[in-house]
Amino acid sequence: MRLSVVVPCHDAAQHLPTTFASMRANAADDVEWILVDDGSRDETAALLAGFVPPAGRAVVLTNPDALGLAGARNTGTAAATGRFVTYLDADDWYAPRYASRLADAIEALGVDFVRVDHVQSMGTKRMPHIAPETRRGERLHPHDGIGTRPDRTTMVDYPYAWSAVYDRRLSRDGLLTVDPRLKTAEDRLMAWRLHLYARSYAVVGLQGYFYRRGVPGSLTAIGDERQLHFFDAFDLIGEELGASEHFAAFEPKWVRSYLGLIAHHEASRERLHPHVHRAFRRRARTTIRSLPQPLVTEAVAALPPGRARILRALS
Repeated sequence: MRLSVVVPCHDAAQHLPTTFASMRANAADDVEWILVDDGSRDETAALLAGFVPPAGRAVVLTNPDALGLAGARNTGTAAATGRFVTYLDADDWYAPRYASRLADAIEALGVDFVRVDHVQSMGTKRMPHIAPETRRGERLHPHDGIGTRPDRTTMVDYPYAWSAVYDRRLSRDGLLTVDPRLKTAEDRLMAWRLHLYARSYAVVGLQGYFYRRGVPGSLTAIGDERQLHFFDAFDLIGEELGASEHFAAFEPKWVRSYLGLIAHHEASRERLHPHVHRAFRRRARTTIRSLPQPLVTEAVAALPPGRARILRALS
């Protein structure tokens, strides 16, 4: 197989007909679909068992207990046989022939991974989202995707695991496996590790992934303790950086990104359950005080005034 597409599914029966239609429109002899039923309690398992692509093949795997998105992706990635690997969340969909075009892009460029643009879908609205790297279709060093200017938006700020296609040898290096304890922000940890340790990457202007926003029950809309896992993800990123010879160069970007997320969560605190918000504020204060204070001062001064006020109030 040339390309493996890992599709993690948890109670996804409502959206699977649309996703299946896009998968059939992307079927090819060299594409395999790795469908992971992650402890679903609805009709997901029956729907997955009945999916037969018109070309290529589909493999159904089951996690008896829900491991979460990261764990489901890990399960699928471990079973992939394609030269390249990509991801499709079960409530999203592909444009026709998008999967083959992804494989064509990474094959032609000969890099470890290729990042792409995507389209956000909310109801009937379609909003293109462009990856921040402006150099397109050329081999780049992954460190460029982090950057040494913390005030600039870079590729680690565009962390979606599904917005890329990867050479499967990255899996052997542990770069496509994410800590399953993370229920949110797992993509951010994966993006930072790829940009720290991979050898090459590229960005292409391919908009064929449709990311469904505003889905009831999605983790972006749930205000429980899982929302606090971004602290754990960024702490793990900090540990990775601390063991890297590039720590001094990238620490300011890590601090700026960490503080930006803290401010974002406080600004949208109404979605958090009250006890979760209290826990968030305690951990935010501890985190801000533990970070290098000169870098905190510099980052806060460079943030928009509203976000800066939030962080000063939390300090």
